[in-house]
Amino acid sequence: MPETVAASQPGAGGSPAAPGARPAGAAARTPRAVTVLETLRQLDSGPRGLTEEQAEARQARFGANVLPAHREAAWPRVFLRSLRDPFTGVLLCLGLVSAVVASWGTACVILLLVVVSCALRASGEHRADRSTAALRGLVAGTATVLRRPGEDDAPRTRELPVDELVPGDVIRLGPGDLVPADVRLLRSHGLTVHQAALTGESAPVPKDATDTTDATDTTDTTDATDATDVLDAPDATDTAAAARFGAAGTGTGGTGADGTGADGTGVRGIGFDSPQLCFQGSDIASGSASAVVVATAGRTRLAVAHGSRGPAAVRREASAFDRSVHGISWILIRFMLLTPPLVLMANAALRDRGLETLPFAVAVAVGMTPEMLPVIVTACLARGAALLARAHRVIVKRLPALHDLGAMDVLCLDKTGTLTQDRPVCHRAVDPEGRDDAEVLRWAALNAWWTLQLAELPAPDALDEALLDAADEDDCTAYDGVTAVPFDPVRRLATAVVRTPGRLGVHTLVVKGAAEAVLERCALTDDERARLLARAAGYADEGLRVLAIATADIPRARIRPSGGIRLSPPHGPAHEDERGLTCRGFVTLRDALAPTAADALKALTDRGVAVRILTGDHPGTAVRACRDLGVPVAPDAVLTADRIDALSDRELTEAASRVTVFARCAPEHKARVVAALRADGRTVGYLGDGVNDLPALRVADVGIAPRDAVAVARETADVVLAGKDLTAIGHAVAAGRHAGGNIAAYLHVTLSSNLGNVIAMLAAGLLLPFLPMLPAQVLAQNLCFDAAQLAFARDRPYSAVLRRPTVLRPRALLRFIVGFGALNAVADLATFGVLALALHGPDALDDEAVFHSGWFTENLVTQALVMLLLRGGRRRAEGSASGPVGRAAGALTAVGLLLPLSPLGSLLGLTPLPALYYVLLASVLALYAAGLMAVRARQGGR
Repeated sequence: MPETVAASQPGAGGSPAAPGARPAGAAARTPRAVTVLETLRQLDSGPRGLTEEQAEARQARFGANVLPAHREAAWPRVFLRSLRDPFTGVLLCLGLVSAVVASWGTACVILLLVVVSCALRASGEHRADRSTAALRGLVAGTATVLRRPGEDDAPRTRELPVDELVPGDVIRLGPGDLVPADVRLLRSHGLTVHQAALTGESAPVPKDATDTTDATDTTDTTDATDATDVLDAPDATDTAAAARFGAAGTGTGGTGADGTGADGTGVRGIGFDSPQLCFQGSDIASGSASAVVVATAGRTRLAVAHGSRGPAAVRREASAFDRSVHGISWILIRFMLLTPPLVLMANAALRDRGLETLPFAVAVAVGMTPEMLPVIVTACLARGAALLARAHRVIVKRLPALHDLGAMDVLCLDKTGTLTQDRPVCHRAVDPEGRDDAEVLRWAALNAWWTLQLAELPAPDALDEALLDAADEDDCTAYDGVTAVPFDPVRRLATAVVRTPGRLGVHTLVVKGAAEAVLERCALTDDERARLLARAAGYADEGLRVLAIATADIPRARIRPSGGIRLSPPHGPAHEDERGLTCRGFVTLRDALAPTAADALKALTDRGVAVRILTGDHPGTAVRACRDLGVPVAPDAVLTADRIDALSDRELTEAASRVTVFARCAPEHKARVVAALRADGRTVGYLGDGVNDLPALRVADVGIAPRDAVAVARETADVVLAGKDLTAIGHAVAAGRHAGGNIAAYLHVTLSSNLGNVIAMLAAGLLLPFLPMLPAQVLAQNLCFDAAQLAFARDRPYSAVLRRPTVLRPRALLRFIVGFGALNAVADLATFGVLALALHGPDALDDEAVFHSGWFTENLVTQALVMLLLRGGRRRAEGSASGPVGRAAGALTAVGLLLPLSPLGSLLGLTPLPALYYVLLASVLALYAAGLMAVRARQGGR
């Protein structure tokens, strides 16, 4: 049987599970499953459960079965953490230098800006942290436990609070129960389990208590930690011992949240796909079982993933925002370290002025510094995060993550629940020749209907529900059900017997299930069976799930008086009632597409965000979903886990740029793919909702999780969505690009203007016999400019900003500010000529007050002009002069023109200027504006 067919068959109506693929460099040996007997011996327990005395002793030693509570960081701690921003450190150093040279005004302003920016950032992140749900939501309330009053007493079934469970307890599980701890199955019947909270896959997974020890297994069993060693450990809360004890039923040294070995070897060993184990955070879909508790509280797999050790706690690498801020900060640091010495040396060498120019040198360095950067950045991000939370119920937990959303050019996500819904739908019903046949669907629906009715199932599984939705209910009720056997994950069949109208004494047996299991019970030749299996394999390769349908007429006399039927064994030749079946055909099913997925994907593509599918499903299933959603997938754009393991990191980086679908992925594969994309220079977002997504969530630039994700995934993510809806991500990307566009505009405007002023100040300091501007005037000019630039936090960039990622690239920014800064310096030097022409007389430029006033006015007006022309604002047709930035620029121009005429101007050492100066200044500004537009057009719109 080809692997593709086997993978497409329903275990319990679910998607194929990810294989236990092993990453490159993993250990060669494979851990084996510990048998029931070994597990009970290690736990010092038995199938009759613990005595009350044993349970009390273990409760005292191990504590309550309660997951670790999530501790929110206190607001002061978040505030102090925000001081680690490198640019904030630069500002604090400048404030300290200003205080040393007695420039108290500059020091106070800098300190105020630092406090405001850190307070804004800390408040936003603290509110987002309080908005996330607690981890305790996944824990059941009570559990059915077997306990004995004494050693020789018979066990009694009791309903106990979950927090009273201890290792060694024997519990019973039924449909709808939440698994209260990590357990090893002792007995099971038709058991399937939802593990979406752990693995992200919505389909139920079959579980079976049967020991599967390989006779050829030579694994060294010394790796299996004896639970009694841990029971006797002096510190039962020790994390390492807890992790080992949490794997007591696995025969491994413990496994982390992503399925890798706790010892760091990368061996996946026996993980979430182990049929003998059920894990806390999952729930029972169907069937029943008894199990022994092997791990509780902080020793469960879920708690280890949530804790401070193991793969889930790998420190996050620097995000795109962090890298950009660090790069820009170092550019500014170099400028600021270089500027004061140049000013001091130039004045000492040419003007014989020494340390008295130190306050002016510090003021020049402050003038080069965009001291409002932390405030502007925090205000832009906080406003965008508030709008997202209010309008789209998207919580941004870490404010810089909003910038990373705007810079994101690759989004990695799983298929299930995002591109597709958590349910299948019928695709086709075909006869054995591949022709459409409605009768096949009718027989399949009959089986689903009467299995549900007669087997007393609490609800149909996903595949049966899809069949019932597609069929006519009247067709099902036209038959009388006689008896039924529900789906069994071992036999991979569901069987129903119905009474056919008009045929007395004869009943119809209807079988539905995996193609292999059904066809081996049909009356077919080997060639016919091979042909039908190949047809089923073809459907599976197309990404479809396949159900085979077969019927047989059986005499009423063969039905047992109790209503039962004689079943075929799970393996071997067919006999008893399920024999000589007639193959009716196949029903194929596909994943139901999410209603908004196609439009959301198109919107993301239009905005320059590529989509990568990282799934544990069969590659054909993922490709099918992409094709149905209009996402082109080339034949060479699919990579499976085994091929990923064979690639080096460099080869994977090259492959990730062209591959769209990564299938059969385990958690370590997802993390490797995300890391490879980042190594290729991409800004990567990852949408995940399960424990298996934790490594990738941490590696990505921005981790995204839906609100109903497992709690540890929500806590790890930077952004929490109201639901699994890509439309919400589109809104978040738009908000991030608005915020990023405003931050970029602020940096372009302020740095180019400041650099031009610094160059002009250095030149003026060498040309003039006095300081070109007093420190108080420099500070007043900076305060006016900074106040005006607060408008960037509320500006709305033009629509083209949304069509491309907004990335702050330090080198591109350096080229921009050098070009425009030089142009600004030329305008300032031209102002010197204007002053020389407007102020007649041999000592015209020796008048300090006049020169200071003229240059002060020109600086503010040119800065207002730069705000309008370089803001990256909306196009002329959209009202380029309107909005907050336009109004702020108008106010800044008014201050520059009116302040020298006011009483406050005289306090700053400013004086009124003649009318001719303003006429000549207007000419300089017109030429400056033309130059700005020309250079901006040459640099591509900036």
